[in-house]
Amino acid sequence: MGDTSDLRNGTIIKIDGKLFSVVEFQHVKVQQRRPIVRTRLKQIPEGYVLEKTFMAGDRVEEVRLERRQCQFLYTAGDLYYLMALETYEQFPVSRVIVENALPYLVENMIVTLLADGDRPITIELPFIVELAVKETEPGVRGDTAQGGSKSAILETGTAVTVPLFIEAGNVLRIDTRTGRYIERA
Repeated sequence: MGDTSDLRNGTIIKIDGKLFSVVEFQHVKVQQRRPIVRTRLKQIPEGYVLEKTFMAGDRVEEVRLERRQCQFLYTAGDLYYLMALETYEQFPVSRVIVENALPYLVENMIVTLLADGDRPITIELPFIVELAVKETEPGVRGDTAQGGSKSAILETGTAVTVPLFIEAGNVLRIDTRTGRYIERA
């Protein structure tokens, strides 16, 4: 149990029996009233966003999730198979657990599994992943003052905006937090 002054980005809290991750928080001082804490919360694992305002000092139930390093092996239907790197135990998780990571998830990728005891909650990707370009249109320089950009489809099927010099087959570094191209690998 903590209070709203302990909230930070990434903190996991329980509200009405459901788990939420703090995406944003802001302490606001209101004239002649108690300060408030405005938050933007993301439900785990469903992913819908909730905006909630707490009074400063309100009690919130913090949840400590276990983090385990896992390797994504393969998919079979709606099940995604992971292997714990410490024990080499293989286990399936449902699509709901990996939904937020699907745009960047490829076989053999190392991910972090968040679990509440033995119950998997969600997975976290590394901040930067390397993915190959499956297809992109040819880069044609036009009347651009700066570099220019085009769309590219990655091996996972996700579209990103890239510079004109990127070609099919290039391996790119992508920021999973923003979904933006960083550089060629």
